[in-house]
Amino acid sequence: MGSAIPLARLEEITDASGVAPAIELRLPVGVRGRQLHTRTLLLGMQLAQADRRPAHLTEIHTALTSLPESDQQRLGVTADSRGRPHQLTYRQVEHTHRLVIRALARPEPDGTPSPALQQVCDQLTEASIPQSLKNASTSLAADWTDVEAWARAVPADAPGTGTDPEASWGHRNVGRTIEEGEMFYGYYLSAATMVADENGQPVPELARRITAGSPARDPAAALAAVLAGMAASGIRPGDIIADSGYAHRVPDTWASPLRAVGAQLVQDLHPADRGPRGTHQGAIIANGNLYCPATPRPLLQLGPLTPGATGEQIAAHDQQTAELARYKLGVHAGEDADGYRRHTCPAAARKIRCPLRPESMTLPRDRPEILNPPEHPPASCTQQTITAGPEIADKTRQKHDYPSAQWRTSYARRTAAERLNAAIKDPAVNNIDQGWIRQMGLTPLMLWLACLMVVRNQRALAAFQARQDQNARAAAQPRTRKRRRQLARPPAAPP
Repeated sequence: MGSAIPLARLEEITDASGVAPAIELRLPVGVRGRQLHTRTLLLGMQLAQADRRPAHLTEIHTALTSLPESDQQRLGVTADSRGRPHQLTYRQVEHTHRLVIRALARPEPDGTPSPALQQVCDQLTEASIPQSLKNASTSLAADWTDVEAWARAVPADAPGTGTDPEASWGHRNVGRTIEEGEMFYGYYLSAATMVADENGQPVPELARRITAGSPARDPAAALAAVLAGMAASGIRPGDIIADSGYAHRVPDTWASPLRAVGAQLVQDLHPADRGPRGTHQGAIIANGNLYCPATPRPLLQLGPLTPGATGEQIAAHDQQTAELARYKLGVHAGEDADGYRRHTCPAAARKIRCPLRPESMTLPRDRPEILNPPEHPPASCTQQTITAGPEIADKTRQKHDYPSAQWRTSYARRTAAERLNAAIKDPAVNNIDQGWIRQMGLTPLMLWLACLMVVRNQRALAAFQARQDQNARAAAQPRTRKRRRQLARPPAAPP
């Protein structure tokens, strides 16, 4: 089966990433020169994935030796040896691959990628994105999925780690609820997928960053560090869309590092984080916002819509969230450099009527009215503004009011992350289930995953362009008015 992705495109990506020369500098210099260099090895890994083959060293050898003779000579697959042509052997593939893995691995494996390995994967995935699309969107959908190790699983309570020292037991849902999930032995793969900005033009759903690690490590913290590194390189993230698995993390490992680099969170909240969670100067902390102390309790208990909600249920839910927004304290001043922000009473912001703010009682009666104001008004009711520090709602604070219609529309973009996971686990394409890779350790797994993401991005680009061309052709075709078919009339009755 021939690769649908041109070799020239894979060479362009590999050269643009600059990883091959950097890896070569880390490899030991032997007495005899190696026939297979890092650049050709990476191309062989990508060709094997483009040809829907598993991540086996034999597939690298097959992919490279199946190239046209001219390409084999140019890439060093066929070289001159004592005046005769010598074709690359499997042992040579194994040797170069082993040297590369040793150069990128940690001296003491701990279940996380080394800085050198993470940089190689970052550069490869970034190079697979065309220059014209690098600034097309700043929004990213985040998710993690399971990758089973080739090693035989060891009992969870047994001493030692078995043949793979970095793999461990993790939990996966496998299409079911969390309570019905199951355990697996291997690694977590985290990916950040490009999605369209709010009210922006459609973009292809490309994997922009990936990382992998042992389930014993927090996957949310690992991805947050990678995204912070992306921002440090000059690619500042915008919206980060994530599910409650990320939002429920300790703020110092997810929300706070992302806010520090300018990202805005759009995330589902864990059931344990929804609703009222204490007060700040009298204002109720709920769902990441500050609300009037007299906010009706049922409004504060609103949750997201259930799947399959009817039109009437959606309309009623949107009306309730819109009413809840009137009780939210207004933002008098945005966050400063230290994360502090000032809020003002919703009555002072002319969103509700309250006797404690006489000027608000002149508002139209279609605004909610506080009938029983607090007997001893707190600071949020008496002061013009109150100040909230970065620790207030640091876990749940996000771009849109949760669970409003605006939040629901923005959060719907997260399905791109699910489609990425489905694509790399599709048995008809590249199925990363157990047996896809037959090597131990995190380093070879992550390097193969990076090559897979390069290939998957090229497929996504081709599919996106095909849809764009189809839409353009459909728009260019003139619309013809369909004639309604006339039924034959029965003959008129004789007079």
